[in-house]
Amino acid sequence: MAKIAVEQPFADVKEALEEKGYEVELFESDENISGFDLGVVRALNDGNTDQFDFPVISIEGLSINDVVARVEQSLSGV
Repeated sequence: MAKIAVEQPFADVKEALEEKGYEVELFESDENISGFDLGVVRALNDGNTDQFDFPVISIEGLSINDVVARVEQSLSGV
């Protein structure tokens, strides 16, 4: 199953993804992290996309269900 990084403080998103069977870890916004299949962040901007070596999804304006759906779409390659 995919390994997903979720930006703090979104524990509710972490729990929703874990319920779907994903391995999920929270990270601090200023951490440089690697080794994940996908990331979920508060918002995307030019300054924060370079810190990841994997695709990221912004949760800005999305419900938890929408975030889970986007994660599943991204991981399935749709």
